[in-house]
Order: sequence, then structure tokens, then C-alpha cells
Amino acid sequence: MAVSLDTNDQMKVRLDKIPALREAGENPYTDRFERTHTPGEARELADGVENVRCCGRLVSFRSFGKLAFGHIFDMYGKVQFALQKDVLGDRFKTFEKLVDIGDFVGVEGSMISTKTGEKTISVTSWTFLSKSLRALPEKFHGLTDPELRLRRRYLDLISDSDVMTRFKLRTKIIKTVRDFLDGNGFTEVDTPVLTNKASGALARPFTTHNNALDIDVFLRIAPETYLKRCIAGGMDRVYEFARSFRNEGVDASHLPDFTLLEYYASYWNYVDNMNFIERLLKHLISETTGSLELSYQGQKINFAGDWLRITFRDLIFRDCGIDIDTLDTKEALQNAINSNGIVFDTDVNVAKAGRGTLIDFLYKKVSRPALIDPIFVTGHPLDLSPLARSNDENPKVVDRFQLVVNGWEVVNAYSELVDPMDQAGRFAQQAEARAQGDTETMDVDNDFLLCMEYGMPPISGLGLGVDRFIALLTDAPTLRDVVLFPLLRPEKE
Repeated sequence: MAVSLDTNDQMKVRLDKIPALREAGENPYTDRFERTHTPGEARELADGVENVRCCGRLVSFRSFGKLAFGHIFDMYGKVQFALQKDVLGDRFKTFEKLVDIGDFVGVEGSMISTKTGEKTISVTSWTFLSKSLRALPEKFHGLTDPELRLRRRYLDLISDSDVMTRFKLRTKIIKTVRDFLDGNGFTEVDTPVLTNKASGALARPFTTHNNALDIDVFLRIAPETYLKRCIAGGMDRVYEFARSFRNEGVDASHLPDFTLLEYYASYWNYVDNMNFIERLLKHLISETTGSLELSYQGQKINFAGDWLRITFRDLIFRDCGIDIDTLDTKEALQNAINSNGIVFDTDVNVAKAGRGTLIDFLYKKVSRPALIDPIFVTGHPLDLSPLARSNDENPKVVDRFQLVVNGWEVVNAYSELVDPMDQAGRFAQQAEARAQGDTETMDVDNDFLLCMEYGMPPISGLGLGVDRFIALLTDAPTLRDVVLFPLLRPEKE
């Protein structure tokens, strides 16, 4: 099938410049340029430094007869350059006529400061590097359509310096977490993305087919059971930044594919884990923002001091007067919800929900939205935590905590279940709930049970929604603003 460029008048003008560049002795798509400094580095040089070679995308250009000024840009910043006809001769005119905003160029020269004090490369030679066939967004307004900013993220990065800063900070955040874990005895590992069982969380999976093996497989919803296999194999503490996939709703705080940090530590319980993650996140926030007090979309959030800890039961009882510990069946819980006049959103399928899922619906309705400063929610009902260890004093709840910030669950952690007989019984309960129509239950994973039967040490593990936490730290209104290329419906041809 023949493929043609979708040209417009502006694009045709640029296309016509390609043969003109070749006639002028320029390669319109050069293979390399050896630079000595990035634009950001060049801007810091002292006047008089010679043989400065710098390259980037041309983002501005203005000519004043025999003198011209422009700026080249890359992720590290931009720097001004000056062209003089008396120095460059005919190549001054070649630049004026054949180089467009958006093209990539390399310049060489010495550093000067203009009358306004701007650091500038006084160009003695220049090299054409790559032709841009389409015009960049208008300089002062950039991309204004929110959806187009997501679809054309490469243009968003060029036209809005705050967007570039956000994604550079994302990299720094992940590196800071990685360094902290490495420095505390953790080992980074990789686990499968394609799995035979959709396990590790209560979520609906994506399914696909492996042609070579002729089997249906799932995109992982979490790396949990494989990281625990690593612990069973003798690894002491492990972690993974795992791209994970859940075939569920999309909103400001949920994406179908997202980055999940999970770690597991031998011989810890959930209290050890709670203490550690508070230290890690305070270190992360301080290192990357310089403060423990943030503002997210106008809402002040204070991460300083000891973070509050409250049980799941006490939180729900405080917010709506329902004591979930006294309601052992779904029917009893539903009656209490109805008696209190609590109505769920229309997309919540109460009819197919088990008791655990119904408790989760209630918590998300009456409690979670009001939690702003960081708070640890502990003591979750057993129904909600098929992989967590039962509490020794109250077997109806598990040794689990969630860290909630600004109504978002950013951390989920447990004292992990290592008793294979207990685990088998919980898998059976999950299977029964699935048979009754609850799609957000966990499938039975016999291979994982086999691993457990060989023995596991005491373990505490944690999952942190990386995108959610980055959104909080960068004041991004939605998760799609901190993911470079979020999934969107395809554009019509």
C-alpha cells in the first residue's frame, strides 16, 4: 500500500527546501554532530570561551540585515546564538532562506554576552542536522487542546517548559527511590509481564493469546506472587518498578496501564514496613521538592511529623456510624448501608459484589475522599485481602495498611500470608465469589501455592502507585499528565 505525506501549504514550502539544501551542500538529514556542550551548559560558560559546539532544535530566529539571532533548545535548556554576514558570508543567507523554526542545527563559535546580558554563541560555522516538515505550535500559546497535548506529547515537551520539568522530575523521583532501596539492602529484579494467572491484586485483567504456546495469557495486574517466589528462593529483600495492567475504569487517578513499585522484605511485619515507607517517602519528598509541605491543585498537604494511623473499622465507623465488625454477611452490611441512606455511584455493581468488595465500596464512598494529609489505614477485613496474613488477636482482619494522601491510595502493604493451607482456603473463597459474579476477585494460582508449600520466611511487602505519587509531587491534575504517552482512543484517519 502506498503511503503519502498529508501535506499543507506550509509543509510544501519546507519540502521544497530539501533539494535546495542539497544544492547548497547541506545534508538535510545528517548522521551526527559532535558537541562540546548542551545549550544549558553553554549558557553557563564565561565570555571568551572558544570552540563551543552546541546543537539542538531551532525555536526562534530573527534577522536584522547583516546580523541575526536565534535560540536552540534541548531538554537541558536553550541558548542564544548570533550569526554575522561578515563572518559567514554566503552561508548567512543560506541559513536565512533554508532553515526553519523546528529544524535541528549545530553551531560552533565563542561565548559572548549581548548588551542585555544574555549569554550568546557568536557563530563562526554552522551545520544543518535535520529538517522539520511541520511547523511547531505557536510560540506564546503552544498546544491548548488538552487531548492534543496527550496525543502530541513531543510537541507538548517542546512548547511548555513546565511539562519538560515534570518529566525530568519523574526520572529523579524514581532514581531517588531506587537509590534508597538499594542503600537499604534491596535487590532489583524483573518478573513476567505475561502470566498464566491474574493474581497479586483484586482487579480485572487484560487477556491475550500466545501463538507459540497456543494458550491464553494475562497481562500482569501486579508482580506480587513472582516477587514472593524470589523471597522463597532465598533473596532477602527484592523490588521491581513494574508496568502493570488493569482492565478497569479510567479517571483522574486511574489508568489501564501504570507503574507500580512493589517490594518485599524477609523477616519484617507490616509495622516494620510502615515505619520504613514513612522514612522512604519523607526522604523522597524532601530530596525532590526541598520541603515536606506541598500544595496539590490548591490543597495544602503536610507530610511533616508522625503520620496518623487508624483502623479500617474505626475510620468507617467515624465517618458513617456503621460498624463493619458486627456485620458478618453481605446482606447485613447492605441493610446497614440502606438504613444510613448511603447511595453508591451508578457504575458500582452492588448486586454482584461480595462482602469484601461491598466494604471497599463503602470506604471509598464515605471515608477516602476526605483523607488529605498522609494517613495509614490499618486492620482491613479479611475479605479484602486474600494474600495478607490474619491478625493474631483478631483473625477477621489482616495485618495490612494503606497510605492515603489527598484521597488517593498511594501505598498498599501487608504482613504477607506464608501459610499455604490458609492461602488455599482463601483462594477457595475467592473462587466462590467469582462464581457468584464478582469479577474483581483473584484467580486460584496453584503454582504459587506449590511454591508456598516449600516454605517462606515471614515477609512484609508493599505496592506504591508511582504515577499517583509523582502526580502529587508535581501538582499534576491527572495521572495522564505524568505519563509520557497514555493510552487514548485512536484518531479517525
